[in-house]
Amino acid sequence: MKKELDIFFTAVMFYTRIPCPKNITHDPDYLNKATRYFPLIGWIVGLISGLVFVAFSQILPVTIAVLLSMIASILTTGAFHEDGFADVCDGFGGGWNKEKILKIMKDSAIGAYGAIGILLLLLLKYTILVEILSVQSNIVSILLIFIAAHSVSRWVAATIIFTHEYVREDEWSKSKPIAKQYTWKEVVGTAFFGLLPLLYFVFYNYKMVLVVLPVFIFRWYLARYFKKWIGGYTGDCLGATQQVCEVVFYISILALWKFI
Repeated sequence: MKKELDIFFTAVMFYTRIPCPKNITHDPDYLNKATRYFPLIGWIVGLISGLVFVAFSQILPVTIAVLLSMIASILTTGAFHEDGFADVCDGFGGGWNKEKILKIMKDSAIGAYGAIGILLLLLLKYTILVEILSVQSNIVSILLIFIAAHSVSRWVAATIIFTHEYVREDEWSKSKPIAKQYTWKEVVGTAFFGLLPLLYFVFYNYKMVLVVLPVFIFRWYLARYFKKWIGGYTGDCLGATQQVCEVVFYISILALWKFI
């Protein structure tokens, strides 16, 4: 039990800015195993974002409450995945071969592709959330929309680790320690924590399970795109996948509510 707690706190330390016990270190073995808790981190981030929205929506317009919830999410993760998305936009937008793409993504400076990409992504996320939350008043549903979006998107991003090769072989990579090894526990753990929050919506309407379909379509396309250009994935690719699939999840929720 203590070992599992240490692995969980390793995931919390690696993926968020939440303070952890001082005895938790970046042990490579624990970082590999921490992948199983990646979607569970989505529960934490989603819950924080949802609570911020619910609290501020009582006294402020929905538009402002949504913006504050997005800020809370970014502060919780330290913009970990948003940074990956911006790097992918810069790398694949400005690179013309594997070496150039990887070199650009490794650069800490943000370029035009990255700035424009992250701006449009956040604007799209903000607009969709305003549309969804303007018509939703059930607090439990609101919280689980945030939690499910963050957990499902992290789950599908983690599945790329299980199906594709890691391509960056240097010590400066953000996710090298978690990208090399996995067992059935990581596969099962990510699926369990990733899909569990979605069961709430499926319980009320089984058709809500369809939200996973477009998310996986985008996951499949992104993984195929990464493999075509660089032969696999990097940590930035996983972050970009999480961000894109989170937005796709929100769009799917909005579309299903209108047609079912």
